[in-house]
Amino acid sequence: MTTSDPYKVLGVSKKANEAEIKKAFRTLAKKLHPDAHGNDPKKAERFQKVSAAYEVIGDKEKRAQYDRGEIDGSGQPRGFDPRAQGFGGFQSGGNEGFPGGFDFRTSKSSAFRAEDIFSDILSGLGGGTPRSRRGRPPTKRGKDLRRATTISLEEAAGGGTRRLSIGDGKQLEVHIPAGVKDGQQIRLRGKGGEGLNGGPVGDVLITVKIALHKHFTREGQDLRLELPISLKEAVHGGKIEVPTLSGPVSLTVPPHSNSGKTLRLKKKGLPAVGTAAPGDLLIRLIVTLPDTPDAELEEFVRSWKSTHDARAKYK
Repeated sequence: MTTSDPYKVLGVSKKANEAEIKKAFRTLAKKLHPDAHGNDPKKAERFQKVSAAYEVIGDKEKRAQYDRGEIDGSGQPRGFDPRAQGFGGFQSGGNEGFPGGFDFRTSKSSAFRAEDIFSDILSGLGGGTPRSRRGRPPTKRGKDLRRATTISLEEAAGGGTRRLSIGDGKQLEVHIPAGVKDGQQIRLRGKGGEGLNGGPVGDVLITVKIALHKHFTREGQDLRLELPISLKEAVHGGKIEVPTLSGPVSLTVPPHSNSGKTLRLKKKGLPAVGTAAPGDLLIRLIVTLPDTPDAELEEFVRSWKSTHDARAKYK
C-alpha cells in the first residue's frame, strides 16, 4: 500500500514549525470540509487526506516517528498493511460522510482534536461541531436593553429609587446612587434579554438625565444660586434665609453688598462621591428694587445727597 507524504499533502516543508503546519491545515480544511461542499466526493476524499496528514505531522510524537522512518504517512508502522489484518484503516470500512473510514470526531491524537481544531473552522461555515449540530446548538448572550430616566437635582444629590418598564410588562426597581452625574449610565447586570440556548442573560443600561432646577445650577459638585436682596439688606446687611437642597439655612449678608457679590456656604452643594469632596453652595447677590412704586423710597432717593458716581470706572 502506498501512502502520501503528509508534508506534501499539507504543502509545507519538513522544516515547518507547529504553527505553520497548523495554519496550513486550517486553510485546507476550511476549503475542503464536507459542510462547505455537500456531497462532492473528490473534495471529501482530499479532505480525508489532509486530515490524515495533519494527524501525523500535527502531533509532535508522531511527526518525530515519521521523520525517523518508523511510521508511514498514514501513521502505521512501516510494512504494516491494515487490509491484511482486517482493520478499517484509511482504505476500507468507513464512516458516513468521510471516505476511507477516517473520522476526525473520534481521533485521540493530542494535537488533532475536533474540539480544538474544527470548532472555529465550522463556526466560519455557519455551524458548530457535528456534535453541537446534533443537539447542542451554540449559545448566545442575551440582548442588552437601553432605557433612560430623568431625575430631579434633589434625587441626584441624595439618591433614590425609580421603577422602570423594560417591556413585556416587566418592571425593575432602579437604585439611583447619591451624587450621580447628568448622562451617567447605570448597568443592571443579568436583567436584560434572555440568552439563546442557555446563553447568559444580557444587561439593562440606564442613562440618567438630571432635570433643570428652578433655583440651582450645577458646576461639578458645587451649586450656584442667584439670590435677590432688598436695597436695605444690601446697605445695612443682616441675616437672610437661603434655600438649599437639604432645606433653608440662615446666611449673613455683609453691609454694603453690591449686586454680583458672591457668598459661599461650605458643603451645601452636592455630597462627596468617590474621591470628589462635597461641593459648596455659591450665592450671587442681586440687589432688587420693589416691583410696585414705593413713595417712601422715592422720597428718600430725592433727598439723598450723594457724590458717588456708579459709572466712574467706565470713564
